[in-house]
Amino acid sequence: MMRPSRRAALAGVVLVPVIAGAFVAQERAAREGGRLFAQVLDLVSARFVDSVNAAELYEKAARGLVTQLQDPYSELMSPRQLTQFNTTTAGRYGGLGMRIEEQPGKGVTIVTVFPNTPAEAAGIREGDVIVGIDTLSVRGWNSRRVADSLTGTPGTRVNVTFARPGVPEPIKATFTRALIRVPAVPYAIMFDGKVGYIPLQGFNETSTSELARAVMSLQSQGARGLVLDLRGNPGGFLDQSLSISNLFLKEGQEIASVRGRNVEPQHYYAREKPIAPTLPLVILTDQFSASASEIVAGALQDHDRAVIVGTTSFGKGLVQTVFNLDGGYALKMTTGKWYTPSGRSIQKERRLTEDGTWVEVDHDSLESGEPGAQRPVFRSDAGRVVYGGGAVTPDLIVRADTFTTAEQEFRKATASRQQEIYVTLYDYAYELKGRITPDFTVPPAWREELFRRFEAKGLGIDRALYDGAARYIDRELEIRVARLAFGDSTARRRTVDDDPQLQKALELLRRGQTQQDLFALVTASARR
Repeated sequence: MMRPSRRAALAGVVLVPVIAGAFVAQERAAREGGRLFAQVLDLVSARFVDSVNAAELYEKAARGLVTQLQDPYSELMSPRQLTQFNTTTAGRYGGLGMRIEEQPGKGVTIVTVFPNTPAEAAGIREGDVIVGIDTLSVRGWNSRRVADSLTGTPGTRVNVTFARPGVPEPIKATFTRALIRVPAVPYAIMFDGKVGYIPLQGFNETSTSELARAVMSLQSQGARGLVLDLRGNPGGFLDQSLSISNLFLKEGQEIASVRGRNVEPQHYYAREKPIAPTLPLVILTDQFSASASEIVAGALQDHDRAVIVGTTSFGKGLVQTVFNLDGGYALKMTTGKWYTPSGRSIQKERRLTEDGTWVEVDHDSLESGEPGAQRPVFRSDAGRVVYGGGAVTPDLIVRADTFTTAEQEFRKATASRQQEIYVTLYDYAYELKGRITPDFTVPPAWREELFRRFEAKGLGIDRALYDGAARYIDRELEIRVARLAFGDSTARRRTVDDDPQLQKALELLRRGQTQQDLFALVTASARR
């Protein structure tokens, strides 16, 4: 029998005090750092040349501490921000019923007006710019600050001033805030009487019930396959991603797990019987599919329950926990990471650059063809290769439609006038919507009339560039008119020819009778 060496024995003895000493040093450094922080704050509060608000100083210091975590998803939320966060994630809020975004050089602009809302009733249009709220100018405000000011308790009033290109005077409107419900599933449609299509826009408190109703409705209409569109879906409630996965996974199958620091991993499983356990399924993803979308896509990919088509998802696999603090504040902080059933981390590692932007540490080379870091390989239940390294990589990569060179030149030349172009296009489409039938086509006369209106507004658009982008302009006219006249579902049907990702999904489901057929078709397509 081999005796342990004296060196090994000594190593075992010395190990404990070394570790203990490290803890003592760490605790001492923490105490010294705390004293330094308190001393600086006290001196600034008492001796700085100008008077300072102590409460604001402490809040800014706390925000600075969170910023130093270098995590884009951790933040200290004020009471108002917390209220906004809670109402937005719930899918309901007291607001006006419009989606806004910041547009450089233009301000906070209306990009969507939801039907049956105060905004629609007041005649607010896409492209209108918010210039004032109550008695305040919003010049220099970001979209979050504007949103915070527009939302509030249902039944309360807010005055908003808009600017509309082509209208010389500001447009003023008084709104009564209403309970706004943003649907997770705006519509569900059938293609060729065989394939169902459902866009899932978010994961709010009713997403699972909305999606379940849509799936069952399509099945009752004879759907033999389903496209679940998660493109542009930024995520939302965790419980909804789990229950939505359970609509398609068998009871007992793992959906995802969470791993954090100093805690045991948490595993989440399908607990109910699925409503569509064998319905052939294709999921569409893109670079804006994030968080809960990636949990669903990753789980169904690992269990060979869905074919993923499109481009690699965003890679947001962090768990945020909201800790309530005194004074109505809350700290939203990253406490763990999500992993798919095969063990893939959903999170793409990112770092903060000197200019304040976040960039990926490892570039995804599978789509670009550029040399990059080797992606780790995992296996699905059936042994198929699935890729790790963050995000969900599709089984079949299909890029979105791109603009022709002529269309790119037109868009580049008119970039500074996009708002005026957008509003002119919208106004013309609004006039046309009452003159058409669902099977309308865009005649050349519409494009000619639109150019005449651009000229009348003095937009200075080059005719040759305009003619070169005829296909793009006709498509924009078609989509706007169809959406205004017949709704989003009709507009969606008319854009299939310009959507190669959806085209590929429909092709797979038309050719394959089972989920296994779809995987075989994907394998054959990849070999070409």
